[in-house]
Amino acid sequence: MSSSNPLLQDFDLPPYSAIRAEHVETAVDAILADSRAAVAALLAEQPGAPSWASLIQPLDELGARLGRAWSPVSHLNAVCNSAELREAYEACLPKLSEYWTELGQNKALFDAYQALAKSPAAEGFEVAQTTILEHALRDFRLSGIDLPLAEQQRYGEIQMKLSELASRFSNQLLDATQAWTKHINNEAALAGLTDSAKAQMAQAATAKGQDGWLISLEFPSYYAVMTYADDRALREEVYTAYCTRASEQGPNAGQHDNGPVMAEILDLRQELARLLGFANFSELSLASKMADSTEQVLSFLHDLALRSKPFAVQDLAELQAFAAEQGCSDLQSWDVGYYSEKLREQRYSISQEILRAYFPIDKVLTGLFAIVEKLYGIQIEELTGFDSWHPDVRLFQISEQGAHVGRFFFDLYARANKRGGAWMDGARDKRRAADGSLISPVANLVCNFTPAVGGKPALLTHDEVTTLFHEFGHGLHHLLTRVEHAGASGINGVAWDAVELPSQFMENWCWEPEGLALISGHYESGEPLPQDLLDKMLAAKNFQSGLMMVRQLEFSLFDFELHASHGDGRSVLEVLEGIRAEVSVMRPPAFNRFANSFAHIFAGGYAAGYYSYKWAEVLSADAFSKFEEDGVFNGATGRAFREAILARGGSQEPMVLFVDFRGREPSIDALLRHLGLSAEAA
Repeated sequence: MSSSNPLLQDFDLPPYSAIRAEHVETAVDAILADSRAAVAALLAEQPGAPSWASLIQPLDELGARLGRAWSPVSHLNAVCNSAELREAYEACLPKLSEYWTELGQNKALFDAYQALAKSPAAEGFEVAQTTILEHALRDFRLSGIDLPLAEQQRYGEIQMKLSELASRFSNQLLDATQAWTKHINNEAALAGLTDSAKAQMAQAATAKGQDGWLISLEFPSYYAVMTYADDRALREEVYTAYCTRASEQGPNAGQHDNGPVMAEILDLRQELARLLGFANFSELSLASKMADSTEQVLSFLHDLALRSKPFAVQDLAELQAFAAEQGCSDLQSWDVGYYSEKLREQRYSISQEILRAYFPIDKVLTGLFAIVEKLYGIQIEELTGFDSWHPDVRLFQISEQGAHVGRFFFDLYARANKRGGAWMDGARDKRRAADGSLISPVANLVCNFTPAVGGKPALLTHDEVTTLFHEFGHGLHHLLTRVEHAGASGINGVAWDAVELPSQFMENWCWEPEGLALISGHYESGEPLPQDLLDKMLAAKNFQSGLMMVRQLEFSLFDFELHASHGDGRSVLEVLEGIRAEVSVMRPPAFNRFANSFAHIFAGGYAAGYYSYKWAEVLSADAFSKFEEDGVFNGATGRAFREAILARGGSQEPMVLFVDFRGREPSIDALLRHLGLSAEAA
């Protein structure tokens, strides 16, 4: 074991700049070997009646050691991807999968957990400990503990292969995104684009040693073209490249094609479900979620579609009529963003670009922190002098009445070799260590905003502000936990269809005048968002919310149906087209290959669970309606939400926590009202 390997050292925060690709496999091999030996010794030493201290605590210590090494590697693979790191990361995936499968199928370990759950001591456990035990026993069964040996081995093979395929899907999507660019020499071709978008494209060209402007498929660049480019042919070209990424269609047809990867993933998921006694993967997915059955999920989604579609039909008719007035009588997918922005400007005299000047990043962050300080009684300060993976990364500390609570990294801007999208991941869990010390939580918060260009600070659109609040909500869920057992602290053990509650909940303050007053200020003058702009922004809040709702329902139903019906002879595309026939009002062109870049379900944790966004939106809207009743900065209500939802992590079922806060089960009415999709709102 190399003592010079930073991943084998104890550290407070990961030594990111010291981690090399050659450190990764060596460290993982050493830790897995140590862990296997430790588990065997642990089981050999168990007393007749295992205790929490003799069984769970040592396993938590082993998990923490492995997490301490693997978490920074996994994170670097997403935010600083390189050929060497990717190779090392992928070499470890099957080894990790094999290790976790071994634990899940370890009969002696299962017996020890069962003995602990039935022991007299268990009657005195905290609710979090009881829940952790219940979830562990459930997960043993979902790991194939009851299967014959040959089927257990097949389970392990499938899990290993699925881990590898998810990584391949993600890599091919990243490679496909970076494989296409368009170099522009004539500025007239960029007519309509904002100065900030052109500055970013000029900066991208300079970085590649080119003059002029470089359009890429990184989201800020794609979004700018689709929203502002007057050149319809350019919009069509960029749209085609973007929506055919990693497929057999489009300008790079067949390069990095995720089609075969998706087919193999779906086959293996279906086989896994059958192996464990479920009819399909959607059923298996729900075994650890809040929803009770596939019927309940489908009924929920179809009901939302039924209520929303008339509003979407109306939204589209208005957009088509407006586009026709502007000379576009055959509205296509690459026209929707462009004419939607023009219609928004005409109707409300407001645009994302006008708003951008009022949301410089530091003002937004200061306001965001002020909001959560008011709500939850915490303090946030920026730290300096830390080790980082990129110069743009910032580190902050949360404290409460002078006591340290946790820390979080912000990595906010788009760049090459960084995965697209926005996410939070736990870098370290809060837990009580074996020596009695309290380990504080650490989170990584990642976005892909347009970086500072042309001497101006980074300026966010209001949509980006909302994304930032969303991810910070996840971060608070991880950081403000009061649970001291790793299995239920922070987001650990939280049902996947409830995990979006705290994140979507935070978005509400981006729309409240009291919240906007704190997060907005013109980047030059510091002037707050003027009342007339605020009024226009609030008036435009639900602009095209019908169209947006059916789009999200299309994704949710497609995902769930795909996993519930796999094997019925339909291709991925045929399932998607069937869902579109039911809920969509604007059909994309035949070459669109959206599924090939749907990383949430093929490379993230959302397989047969994308509905969670809508499910949790009902919870978050209803939770926020309590603040509408009491006052959006009501300290007592804020503390009540913190203690009922954020502090308790995965220690109890989400419905119990929700009812503790709201005093009743959730109602869909608040969501429809917030989105303007109800008779009351209309």
